[in-house]
Amino acid sequence: MEERDFTHQPVLLEEVLAWLNPKSGGTYVDCTVGGGGHGAAILESSGPDGCLIGLDQDPHALEAAAQRLAPYRERVTLVRENFINLPRVLAELGIPAVDGILFDLGVSSPQLDIPERGFSYHHEGPLDMRMDPTMHHTAADLVNNLKEEELAGIIARYGEERWARRIASFIVRKRQHQPITTTSQLVEIIKEAIPAKSRRSGPHPARRTFQALRIAVNRELEVLPEALRQAVDLLLPGGRILVITFHSLEDRIVKKLFRQLANPCVCPPSFPRCVCGQKPLLRVLTPGGVVPSEREVNLNPRSRSARLRVAEKLRSVLNATGGE
Repeated sequence: MEERDFTHQPVLLEEVLAWLNPKSGGTYVDCTVGGGGHGAAILESSGPDGCLIGLDQDPHALEAAAQRLAPYRERVTLVRENFINLPRVLAELGIPAVDGILFDLGVSSPQLDIPERGFSYHHEGPLDMRMDPTMHHTAADLVNNLKEEELAGIIARYGEERWARRIASFIVRKRQHQPITTTSQLVEIIKEAIPAKSRRSGPHPARRTFQALRIAVNRELEVLPEALRQAVDLLLPGGRILVITFHSLEDRIVKKLFRQLANPCVCPPSFPRCVCGQKPLLRVLTPGGVVPSEREVNLNPRSRSARLRVAEKLRSVLNATGGE
């Protein structure tokens, strides 16, 4: 692959710093370090001896992060890993708990802008979409091998696409004549499948299907709930977890989990007091979420759909979970 600059504009940067409130001597985790934009700001704010552990499954992102964070190299540890494996990463580093954890979900601008990665419906490229290039299955594998019902289910569930069944039907019909291997091939099929009247308004007609395939290829929503629970377990009391989402599917998962951990009581409403023994583990600090300012959206239109949710750890995991 041709080398390109992996420059990433961090979303909601001022808000992340305000809610994370990095301090000197603190240990923080960026579970999706990307190009290192958020990481650099966290390290700057936590100087002179705050530490950052940065995870990413994209080797190109880690290379960019290493360059951007080079001035702080003594305080940075970068690990090529999916955030579902954060407990193992911290255990291997001998770190039992941390002061703050950030998740910046979704695909980054550099990934979208490199045609060879196959994430974008605007650029001609191989139908890939793997955040970790060593993963076995690509978007082309799903498009060419899944049964029509399975394909329609993915597009409907992860893309919330009303024309999912019709798109899947068109894909299956087209692949009988030749494999679908490029982004432009798939875009044309989607355009054919969606009635012209529905294509005239709203976002790009391929947007939802591409989102669905990317989520399925990278198992993004499958691992997210467990990854968030593990992250909460790894926070020190008073530590904060911050999650930036970019679509409603992610945001619902985060909102639901934060609500469950902040209000775990399962007693019927008719009970005068709680007898189940379940006590809150988190305090939700941003009930409605935080969205980018108008100024940020004007400067970075891709930030438009971002939403930040923040919660604070109340006490130790052992007391909160009954020792499980």
